[in-house]
Amino acid sequence: MKKLALGFLLLFAITAQAQQKVIPLYPGAAPGSEKWDWNQTESADNVFHGNVVYNVSHPTLTVYLPDKSANTGTAVIVCPGGGLQTLSIEHEGYAVAKWLQKKGITAFLLEYRLMHTLGNDPYKEMLAKMKANTVLHDQAPVAPLANADGRNAIAYVRAHAAEYGISTSRIGIIGFSAGGTIADSTAFGYTTDNKPDFVASVYAYFPPEMQVNVPQDAPPIFLAAAADDQSSIYSTQLYNTWLSAKHSAEIHIYSKGGHGFGMKTQNLPSDTWIDRFNEWLNVQGLLTPVDNTNKSPQQRDQDWANWQKYVEDRIHNDWAWLKKYEDDNAKLPPPAPGEKRVIFMGNSITENWGHIDSTFFKSNGYISRGIGGQTSTQMLARFREDVINLKPKAVVIAAGINDIAQNTGPISLENIFGNIQSMAELAKASGITPILTSILPASEIPWHAGLGPAEKIIKVNAMIKDYATKNHLVYVDYWSAMVNDKKGIKPELAQDAYVHPNLAGYKIMEPLVKKGIDKALKGK
Repeated sequence: MKKLALGFLLLFAITAQAQQKVIPLYPGAAPGSEKWDWNQTESADNVFHGNVVYNVSHPTLTVYLPDKSANTGTAVIVCPGGGLQTLSIEHEGYAVAKWLQKKGITAFLLEYRLMHTLGNDPYKEMLAKMKANTVLHDQAPVAPLANADGRNAIAYVRAHAAEYGISTSRIGIIGFSAGGTIADSTAFGYTTDNKPDFVASVYAYFPPEMQVNVPQDAPPIFLAAAADDQSSIYSTQLYNTWLSAKHSAEIHIYSKGGHGFGMKTQNLPSDTWIDRFNEWLNVQGLLTPVDNTNKSPQQRDQDWANWQKYVEDRIHNDWAWLKKYEDDNAKLPPPAPGEKRVIFMGNSITENWGHIDSTFFKSNGYISRGIGGQTSTQMLARFREDVINLKPKAVVIAAGINDIAQNTGPISLENIFGNIQSMAELAKASGITPILTSILPASEIPWHAGLGPAEKIIKVNAMIKDYATKNHLVYVDYWSAMVNDKKGIKPELAQDAYVHPNLAGYKIMEPLVKKGIDKALKGK
């Protein structure tokens, strides 16, 4: 029976489930639990009717790969909570991994070893242990095994970093409740192979007796909890421990939220923890793609060849990437009466904007429909699905740099402008006010060197501005505010020295486009 169960698990791990790769954490039986032969189960048939995983005896990692064009080179191992009896797989597992994936981060969902559930309701058994006050006693033999799974997950990701396009210095871990205990534990007693580069834990059990011997090179840590939960005390203590050791730490204690909020929407202060985590990741530089400006010409040529292969594959599947926002568009309700909905249509500069300064979009009610790597031709092909059908009052159109980079092949400057003009005309015909923007300055294309983009950008911008003037449309001039004396972007405003703005760059762009939007919508 044991061999049959293990064989089934390995077969399951080799095949992809829902397009995610599932990897056994150990080549055979996990060390320390060789005699465990119970079968892992996922079910919502329990007293709380919540979807959980239980009876994990053979730990696995499920890989959530970001799109290649958006890959930041950062990886995060996700550890759901559940008191070492279950894994709260929905709001602390799947939802977190998918959120990271959308941010360009490779997520590895860890299903670590748990206590044996004898029946078919792990919550019921946990409640019984709590009533009998035996939880810590029952967890004691399993906790070291679960912690070992967390350490081995980091070691696996570091050893296979090249396979997934991950930087070996950008591998972190996030955990919730008992999963947070695992995450915090990895920040102590690590080796070179299993050291996390950053740690995040949310409402974790991690008392002072576990906060000893803080390493001199301890990683930065992010902590979150709610004041109406006991875990907030442990989080605060760990925060102070990190500060006393002169290590980087950030903490958010919310007035309400309770325990186990994860990615749930409760309309409570704790709902915003994920936004603060996003900001923290950005401050740490983990949302910025790994710098490739120091690559050799041969490496850049290979990058370009890889990009062309990616484009070729996309052509045969979903060339315009209509499916990227398909689910988001379906969930978006019609505009409310009086709502002045604004869509941002663009490429990675637009898409990254929402990652690097998400508060700008949220505070203004703007909606991003940027897709990294896209050309104006691809944007035109998806304009109906991602703009017109969403019935905005206005659309901010930002396109052109990837055309000049020849991402989908050579194209004339006139045709680049023609695609932008066609989007504007489609918008006007649908009662949507188009707002046109300049292409940002660039003296070089890092992924396709030697194209001399600077003068081409100036010429296309002149066409866009002239069309906007003749048709009484708003034209937002980012170029003039961000150009240097070499007709490229000012280095202090770019994350890659050539094309993509950093936070400082977006802070220059934000008031310019906000002024343009307000002007375009005045009286509408």
